Amino acid sequence: MSGLLRLWNLRVWGPYMRATARWPALRSIVPFLPLLALWWAMAEAEVFPRAFFPGPAEVVASFFTLMYKGILPEYLSDSVTRLAVGAAVGVAIGIPLGLLVGLSKRAHTALWPILLFFQAIGDIAWLPILLIWFGFGLTTMTFVIVYTVLFPIVLNTVLGVRSIPLDLHRAARSLGASPARVVWEVVLPGSLPNIVTGLRNGLGYGWRALIAAEIIVGTSGIGFLMFDARRAGSVVEIMLGMIVLGVLWYIVDAWVLAPIERATGQRWGMVQRQ
Repeated sequence: MSGLLRLWNLRVWGPYMRATARWPALRSIVPFLPLLALWWAMAEAEVFPRAFFPGPAEVVASFFTLMYKGILPEYLSDSVTRLAVGAAVGVAIGIPLGLLVGLSKRAHTALWPILLFFQAIGDIAWLPILLIWFGFGLTTMTFVIVYTVLFPIVLNTVLGVRSIPLDLHRAARSLGASPARVVWEVVLPGSLPNIVTGLRNGLGYGWRALIAAEIIVGTSGIGFLMFDARRAGSVVEIMLGMIVLGVLWYIVDAWVLAPIERATGQRWGMVQRQ
């Protein structure tokens, strides 16, 4: 057994570690290779009818076809723009609200039960009444995204504010800092790791909520592409939409948001470098 382990380390693990050290992106690709191989094998064996379970080649061909026609870039741009607008509004509301609730006992007493109440109401539950109020349009989808992004940011900001030791507040005040300067130089930097975590979670929830809203009320976007493919009976385009969603979010989360979260925690002493 130990001989097999040494052989594995020599022939497989060692080269893999050297390759991933040279090309870090391989660490994101290699785990998906067995899943891709299983998908290809099941499609080739026709475990399910080909029309219901297309293989990787058909999905890749559909990708290039939709790219050539300009449909996929346009829909993807619409989805990303909607998420960006909704996330920006959610951040603009969520961080100040979280700071207020975290710093003020009166605000916490008045607003915390309301926040918990509305957090329990799912974003999709708002769609029926939003359709009556605003119809099928950008306003409805933006509201859903803002609603979904808002609560993780607010709750994590409150957690970050309340995790700052009171001694730091007292030290800053004893040195002559005004309340506004305490917030800017003590509270906000100290709660920043939690804020970034809330932003990361909120964007993930907002991305899923956007796709659901596009499926139900959209006229463009990746969610609408998948729903429209369902009506046409095109399973290959549905699978393509799912893959695009997963790949795009994996890139944003693993290569952008996660490094920012780690760097923020290291900067403010929440974690130590390995």
